[in-house]
Formats: sequence, C-alpha cells, structure tokens
Amino acid sequence: MSSMFGKPRASGERPPQRPLPECNVAILGCRGAGKSALTVKFLTKRFISEYDPNLEDTYSSEELVDQQPVLLKVMDTADQDGPGNCERYLCWASAFLVVYSIDDRKSFEGCQRYLEVLALHAQGCQRRCPVLLLGNKLDMEQYRQVPSAEGMSLASRFGCLFHEVSACQDFARVQHVFHEAVREVRRQAEWNLPMRPLFISEERPCPPVATPVALPTHHSLATCTFNTLSTVNYKEIPSVAQAKLVTVKSSRAQSKRKAPTLTLLKGFKIF
Repeated sequence: MSSMFGKPRASGERPPQRPLPECNVAILGCRGAGKSALTVKFLTKRFISEYDPNLEDTYSSEELVDQQPVLLKVMDTADQDGPGNCERYLCWASAFLVVYSIDDRKSFEGCQRYLEVLALHAQGCQRRCPVLLLGNKLDMEQYRQVPSAEGMSLASRFGCLFHEVSACQDFARVQHVFHEAVREVRRQAEWNLPMRPLFISEERPCPPVATPVALPTHHSLATCTFNTLSTVNYKEIPSVAQAKLVTVKSSRAQSKRKAPTLTLLKGFKIF
C-alpha cells in the first residue's frame, strides 16, 4: 500500500493522468459570417442552417494535433454590431479566428475593425496571440463580393494567416484551420522559451615545427616518423547527466479516452 495526499492507495491502481495542455480559440466576426456554423462543423462534422445569433457559448474538444493531444476550447462569440465588450475574450484566448463571408463585403469591412482591436491589444500585451483570417461560405463562389486577393492583402497587412473555407461542404479544411491555430500557439510558445547557453570549443595552437618521433627498424623496414598533433580542449561541456531526451508516447489510456462530448446550441437545427 502506498499513500498519496494522506489517503491510502492500492499499489495496483493507475496513477492520475496529467492534465492535457489547453488551447483557447475565440471566433470573431460580424453577424451572419458563419461563426456558429464553423464551430458546429468542426465539433460534429455537421452543418447547421438556423441558429440563434444572440447565443454565445464555449465548447471543449479533445484533439490530436501532430500526434500530440490537446484540449481545444472554442468560444463562439456573439457581438451585435462589431467589436464590443472585448475584454471577455481578449484576456482569455490564446488564438483568434476572424471570420467574414465572401459574399458579403460588409462583413469583410467589419473584420478590419476586429483586426484593429487585436493589433491594439497586442501592443500592450507581453504575449502575442496568433490570428487567422477566414473567408467563409466558399460554396457561394458565384455570389462572391470579396476577391481572395483582398483577403490575402488584409491578412498580410495585419501579419496573420489567411484561409478560405466552407462550413457547408468541406470538413477537412475546417478542421485544418482549427488545428493550424493550435500549431501557431505551439510555435509562439517555443519562440518565447529562454535561449540555451552557448558552449564554444577552444583549439590549442599547433607548435611551429613538428617534432619527429622515430620508430625502430624491424625486419629491414624503412624508418618512418609521426608528427604530434594539437589537441582540442572543450570548455564547459555539460555532463551526460544534464542531457535530457524527451519522447512522446501514446498510452493505452489515451486510446481508450472517450470521444468528445458536445452540448448542442440552443436553436440549432442539425441535419
């Protein structure tokens, strides 16, 4: 028997699993851009045609991104007329998806206001949160009002990634966008890691004249000489015990993890 936190625990019991790393993603955009449709498409692989535009909620899903598990939390925001009361997601999210509809230029112009708010927030914030600009409703290509070039130009202006998706058709592309947000958060976390100390090797200078070393002659072999070479002295090299090898293994517990659950949004009709 072993004790943990003062309570006896049988030696055959499994130790508690470490909590999954979390990634918080906020979806921003004007009303009618398809934010809720993208959220439900990602979580359920289904498309919704009717929903309550005033409903705002946060959902969680356990995802496997590049063979690494992550608890992805998605906030489906419901701003009425552009950015308002932004503190609720500016201090919470670690990445932002700014969505507009390619068949609605007004929603595209509203995206610029969101990007300006995020850029202003980034100036006074120590950490940088990745931003992805999404052109939704790619299935409405025949009614397009915002060319792809304009979306790419706006994304380049604010230094964010750009994608065009369709919540109605392609699940793989929608999933790729959410997973790409996780990858960007991970890259940003790696860039913020402190730099490791640099160890420089020092080579001793060679003597001006090589010192010949004569070997005795045996069995009528010719005498040969060897030159002594300079040695290299390495300074401050860490010992083997200081080196750490980090491996990621998939456990049986992960394979038996239950599928993510979803609480359906009020007013959604899923078909």
